[in-house]
Amino acid sequence: MPDAVAELQLFQAIAGAGSLSAAARVLGSSPPAISRRLALLEQRLGVKLADRSARRFRLTDEGTVYLEHGRRILEELRDLETEVASRGGAARGRLRVGAPADLGRRRIAHLLADFATRHRGLEVHLVLSDAGLEVGEDGLDVALRVGLPNDPAVLTRKLLTNRRVICAAPSYLAKHGVPVYPDDLLHHDCLRLARRHSLQDRWRFADGTGTKIVQVAGTLTSSDGEVLRAWALEGRGLSLEAQWDVADDIKEGRLVTCLDGLCAETIELFATYLPSKPVPASIRLFVEECAAAFRAQTA
Repeated sequence: MPDAVAELQLFQAIAGAGSLSAAARVLGSSPPAISRRLALLEQRLGVKLADRSARRFRLTDEGTVYLEHGRRILEELRDLETEVASRGGAARGRLRVGAPADLGRRRIAHLLADFATRHRGLEVHLVLSDAGLEVGEDGLDVALRVGLPNDPAVLTRKLLTNRRVICAAPSYLAKHGVPVYPDDLLHHDCLRLARRHSLQDRWRFADGTGTKIVQVAGTLTSSDGEVLRAWALEGRGLSLEAQWDVADDIKEGRLVTCLDGLCAETIELFATYLPSKPVPASIRLFVEECAAAFRAQTA
């Protein structure tokens, strides 16, 4: 029997493209070659699958049946391959990962590249954003994000809990003074992160009496955490930063922390992915790799 899967895929491509010439462009072939392959398929099946001319391509009833049943067969085959591959130790196919911008550049890009090197059948794509990426909404397989996702059906795994610190460049503090109490922030230019659904302008503090929230204001906001860090380094304001993003800047004296011991902000990094049974090996193994890397960091 000829390769039935290849024939199904060919007919799916032709029907999806809407014409032989369009299908030839998609498949990197020529219209005569595509026409010959379709004619051979029709000859083998003994039915006409489509009425076609230079300007028209229309499925026959038999073609519609072949298309619909063929689509289900190909989907079941892909599901079968995914299930079998997920039981092994190799990741294959395409893996689309999203991560916060600064963390993605500093940690995830290197980790993901190493992961792809060890899994030669894998193609990876990294998306960086501080807007709060969602696996479904942003077309990702894995989203590494700060805070839980909006969709409660999404699977999550906590990778890391980290402190947030309020910091500024020495030049800013020399000009505007060092805040001593949380309410002092009301008189400072605060750099704020704009997430997809909210503006992070309510900063939390704790003392012996409980938790206090200060709604800060300022001139500059951005959806990119790296931009906020750059503005802070330039002396443009106070910034609320994840400790993992500014540890080197603080160590080298480029940034100075303020209100130490009072800032009650913490940051939780989650790996999120859509439910699937089974979870594809590429997703499962990459999430495990991330968890191991962050465990080693905090050990």
